[in-house]
Amino acid sequence: MTPSPFPYRRFSDYLKETFGEKVYRVPVDAGFSCPNRDGTKGIGGCIYCDSRGSAAPFIQRSLAIRDQIADGAARVARRYKARKFIVYFQAFSNTYERPEILEKIYAQALGFEGMVGVAIATRPDCIDRERLEVIHKVFRGLTVWMEYGLQTTHERTLAWMQRGHGLGDFTRAVEMTREFPFRVGVHIILGLPGETREMTLETVRFLAKVGIDDIKIHMLHVLKGTRLARLYEKTPFELLSMEAYISLVCDALELLPPSVVIQRLTGDAPAENLVAPTWILKKGKTLNGIIKEFHRHGTRQGSRWEERGNP
Repeated sequence: MTPSPFPYRRFSDYLKETFGEKVYRVPVDAGFSCPNRDGTKGIGGCIYCDSRGSAAPFIQRSLAIRDQIADGAARVARRYKARKFIVYFQAFSNTYERPEILEKIYAQALGFEGMVGVAIATRPDCIDRERLEVIHKVFRGLTVWMEYGLQTTHERTLAWMQRGHGLGDFTRAVEMTREFPFRVGVHIILGLPGETREMTLETVRFLAKVGIDDIKIHMLHVLKGTRLARLYEKTPFELLSMEAYISLVCDALELLPPSVVIQRLTGDAPAENLVAPTWILKKGKTLNGIIKEFHRHGTRQGSRWEERGNP
């Protein structure tokens, strides 16, 4: 295998290795809600969640699921000349329905030429074996990614974010998911108020130990219309600089096994909705900074540059 210039295993490289060519995600808003929004566990969602529930801004949520997929597949075909794609159930908690209804919703994603897999983003407290069985039944023969929003392993921070679940929910979700031929992914947030550098790295060490296949790493950012924005306006708190974030990401990557696929190293936000920090809009500069940081410290004790160059 040709050595990679990257010190981590990129999602795009993994997809090309697995499917023989470039593969792109087609995000979908399937109309799900969340127990942290409908009153079951809370109202209004997590402290940082906006009205779109992390959905990509270009999703046309007014369209039926099949129309969203057809539109998205056509878009990646035009823009990237892609012939294969993954349907990504992205907005809100995509297992938060009765199993029989889930089956009907998921079935609407089948039958598209070029579809090689499905990614399902959800909360760790919104999954059980019955729902996993439905996913396995509907998407048999396709690669399935289960993406669980954890954000941090620290219960105090989870409570501050008003997540409505604990670390035990995540551990149970991973254990159940491992009973199926699915890939296990996780979302974490760096730069959370009250968390030290070491606390953040404790989260990463836990994930390395529990065993995950994929990870998305985000910088905490403040979006308009969220409870976090109101808190930030009332009592501004310190957010990581780009330089501090890059340094922390590099330390986190050092702790993860080389087999873990890095799906994301910085979050996205529409400029018109972003309050702070504005540097996350400079995605290319951030990613280049991560590479340069690894180059500068490639000889530091314990560096996995060589190991990660040959995943």
